[in-house]
Amino acid sequence: MLGRKTTGSVICPSCGVLVGVNDDTCYNCGRIRPGMFGFAPLLRQLGNDLGFVEIVMGVCGVMFLASVLLFVAIGGPLATTIMSIDARVLDVLGASGRSAVFLRGRWWTILSASWLHGGLLHLVMNMMSVRNLVPGAASIFGPARTVIIYVIAGACGFLLSSYMGAPTTIGASASICGLIGAFVHYGRKSGSSLLYNQALQWAFGIVVFGFAFRGIVDNYAHAGGFVGGYVVSAALNPLQREKGDHMLIAAVCLLASFASLLYAVIDSWPVISVAIFH
Repeated sequence: MLGRKTTGSVICPSCGVLVGVNDDTCYNCGRIRPGMFGFAPLLRQLGNDLGFVEIVMGVCGVMFLASVLLFVAIGGPLATTIMSIDARVLDVLGASGRSAVFLRGRWWTILSASWLHGGLLHLVMNMMSVRNLVPGAASIFGPARTVIIYVIAGACGFLLSSYMGAPTTIGASASICGLIGAFVHYGRKSGSSLLYNQALQWAFGIVVFGFAFRGIVDNYAHAGGFVGGYVVSAALNPLQREKGDHMLIAAVCLLASFASLLYAVIDSWPVISVAIFH
């Protein structure tokens, strides 16, 4: 079923040794269920990030399309909408911000905001960064820890930005800055001066860009994401191999993110239904 392997050996995703597909633990590193119930070979075909790049790009693309269609439904011009989504539309779909988090109790938007974008250029730039950084992060931290860093760092960024008074804050850049923060930590901890210096250059470029476009770029979200990524990397100890429970935590992070997007629609359905059906 779906390429599931039920007999023989597979490669442990944590340490790379051969283990039985039905083994309870890896004899070498102790990872629980290294065969992933027989789906390990199928998952490896998705790449070293287990398809996380495609997940991010797919969900962000769908949410962008939804925001465009919703704004057009309430009378927004299509050409203008594609380049700049109205803040009211982003709010009902799960944008974060001071009002949403601290005044209206929509605290879960610190998870949903990472999957929303304010325009086509915003979306394209962030997805290019995701495609460039996630595979490298998966090679260093492992696919599960990459997901954990991405999601938690994004939440940290939007929490800080909302606390500092941002009216509306969205985008994958907080999570992207979290990956860069994790790279800085790993480079410093492992002694890899090449990665450390490269990550610092990326961070410096983001800082310069942020100050050059103050009022457009959310510097607090970037700063919060960077710090969040650094701290999460330190907590997960990237110098050790990825463990089985990291996969469980990653799944919880993704499910919580997708649940926040779904709940945003449910919570705002009266507004959305009026826009669409009236």
